[in-house]
Amino acid sequence: MRRDYYGERSLSGLRAVADVRLHEGDTALDAPRLIEAARDVEIIVADRVTPGPGEIFPRLPKLRAFVRCAVDIRNIDVAAASAVGVLVTQASPGFVQSVAELALGFMVDLSRGISRATADYHAGRAPEVIMGRQLAGGRIGIIGFGSIGRYLAGLAKVLGMEVLVADPFVTIDDATIQHVPLDDLLSRSDYVICLAIANEATENLIGQAALARMPKHAFFINLSRGNLVDEAALAAALREKRIAGAALDVGRAPDQMPSPELANLPNVIATPHVGGLTPQAIEHQSAETVRQVAGIIKGNAPVGAVNEASWTRRPERKAT
Repeated sequence: MRRDYYGERSLSGLRAVADVRLHEGDTALDAPRLIEAARDVEIIVADRVTPGPGEIFPRLPKLRAFVRCAVDIRNIDVAAASAVGVLVTQASPGFVQSVAELALGFMVDLSRGISRATADYHAGRAPEVIMGRQLAGGRIGIIGFGSIGRYLAGLAKVLGMEVLVADPFVTIDDATIQHVPLDDLLSRSDYVICLAIANEATENLIGQAALARMPKHAFFINLSRGNLVDEAALAAALREKRIAGAALDVGRAPDQMPSPELANLPNVIATPHVGGLTPQAIEHQSAETVRQVAGIIKGNAPVGAVNEASWTRRPERKAT
């Protein structure tokens, strides 16, 4: 995990400001092992897989901060950290271009059967020759118009696609983008790209009713979080060919990976949650943790702090 998510340049940066101890194992530390490993540690820098359960914070009296080398902090008990004065930080998104490019790759693959034909050739079968689709002239529907959605919309326009967006919390001042209700987007799009924020309000946003609104020729792509999708409803729609196919980089399996039951369907392309796994994206986030740690050591709450008001284990501020 460290090789993939924390490069040598960022590790050298950490070592320049602090005494660094590494977890060299291949699996994330659970609570008892994390407590043991961090007994004398002041700052924990953790990947997205390593949890920060509430039980660890009272048992690590020297801990000042839990620094997440990722945007997602849902498996960190921020309230428990705040209760004992531990700062929690998160990284900013450095994966905008990376995830948007994967969306394009998914659309091309779904449209042209690249993965299907390759699998047939590898298995010694003659692939079926099927008419493909081109993206130019197609209609992309983007659910959630954050940083990734905006970047993807720009790429889609360059490719000659019509862009629809459903997001009730944004204002769009681009006349070439159609800002529409979700139901309208679902019924009109050739490619539905799910990039909405995952929270209680969006749990199972894409369920039986939403999938029923999609045309039979449409493809569904999820690059956000697995809990946005009712997986049983999606599996049924795919098996019954009520939609043409799906591509998934996320799901409800461990580490937010696609569920094997969905990934195994013949009209599904699945990747193991690698949308943000490029050197540029990873270095952006790991380098940010170096800056955060340097600030914390000086007693400053860095950009990315989520509970600064509760940070009572702040070191005495040092002159800069």
